[in-house]
Order: sequence, then C-alpha cells, then structure tokens
Amino acid sequence: MKLHQLTGYIQSIYLVEYDHGLLLLDGCCRTDVKKVSQFITQELKRPISDLKTVVVTHMHPDHAGGAHQFRKISGCLIVSANKKQHWYHGLNGVLMHWIDVILAMYVGKRVRKGIRNVFYARKLKPDAVLDDGDLIPNFPEWSVLETPGHTDRDLSLLHEPNHWVYVADLIIKLRTKFISPFPVFHPNKYRGSLQKIKALAPSQVLLAHGGMLQMKKTDFDHMIKQAPEIPRTPLRATIKKFKKITRRH
Repeated sequence: MKLHQLTGYIQSIYLVEYDHGLLLLDGCCRTDVKKVSQFITQELKRPISDLKTVVVTHMHPDHAGGAHQFRKISGCLIVSANKKQHWYHGLNGVLMHWIDVILAMYVGKRVRKGIRNVFYARKLKPDAVLDDGDLIPNFPEWSVLETPGHTDRDLSLLHEPNHWVYVADLIIKLRTKFISPFPVFHPNKYRGSLQKIKALAPSQVLLAHGGMLQMKKTDFDHMIKQAPEIPRTPLRATIKKFKKITRRH
C-alpha cells in the first residue's frame, strides 16, 4: 500500500494505491478532478478505471465536489455515511449550499489559488452507504468511523494495519495550532468525536487541512477543552456580525 498526498485547491488530497486499485479518501473539489486524474494516468501510469472507490466524508465543496465526476470518468463507487436525508435538504439547504460554495471560493482566494468554479450537485447519489465500523468496498483494510459534529454525517477513515486515521475536517491545523473547524453544528457530538479519535491513539493522523502528522494526547485534550459549547454556524456568525455593526451605529 502506498499513500500519495496531493495539494488540492483548498485541501490535502489522499490517494491510496494498491495493486488491485486506487482509493480516494475524499471527494475533493470539482476543480481537483483533472489534477487527480492526471496524477493517476501520468505519474502512476495507471488507467483511470483503476480508481475503484471514492469516499465522501461529508458534503462540503472540498470533500464532495468531485465525487460525481470521478464516477463518470472512472466508474468508481461513491461511498458515504448512512443518512436518511440529504445534508442540503429543503430551502435552508439550498441557501447553505450556496454559502458553502462561496466560502470555498473565498478560501481559495485567501490562499492565493484564485477563484475557481467549485459548484457541484447539492444532493449526493452514493453507490454504498456505511455505518460505524463498516469496511470500505474494495479495500477491507480500511473502515469508516462516524465522527459527527462539524456536520451531522462526518466520517473518519481508519487504516487498521498502520493504525492511521483520516479525520477530514474534524481537526484543522493552522500554522502551529490545532483548532476546531467552521462550522460546528453539533458541539456535543463534536466533542465526543474528538474523544473517540483520541481513544484510538492513532500512529498518524491525516488532516484535510494540515497534512499527515502525529498527535499527542495533550493535543486532543486541548482540542476537547477548546471545543465550542454552542453551535458555530454561518447563520449565527452573520447575526453576530450584524449585531456588532448595528451597535456601532
């Protein structure tokens, strides 16, 4: 097994290589599809059809945005969490989807990648939905862990032989500090998810924003202590900012 780490539009991309096929640990941004495809065909010298499975850990643009395109060009399976409703359901979901797309482009501009088209389908159409502990299709060394909080359906991915865990956006590394993601819709579940990963004592933690690294128990303890007590969402942030502006005037 070889792990390839690529630099995506606004996130790290992890592509796992086996003789029998390739596993993409998250669905990337829409704009990352070409880069990943070229890496497979030009660097690895493998046909794009060797991409067998793409996991979508949650529905944000940098984790789900390329999934449908990857399936279209490779025939891969799309795997996601087992949830009855789509994340972006209803009128609020439509608004939230647009906000997340705009935020992704804003981050891209902030990290000097420019503004790119990251728009993607609001509703994911997975081929398989998995529950906590289920093995990932075609790659039985990997299993999914339910680690909600950032959203209601976040997945982390455990590679048991090496005891590595990909945590997607559960933990963000900003310069030298570990911080909570934005948003955090479910604070209590988020704290429980941190405790769950801490209890695993992984040898390596793979972050979508921060790379592959080792984390100490004290790092997790700090994260748990600093985790938000109330939801941190775009709507709450907008209301808070509006109140500050109105106070000034």
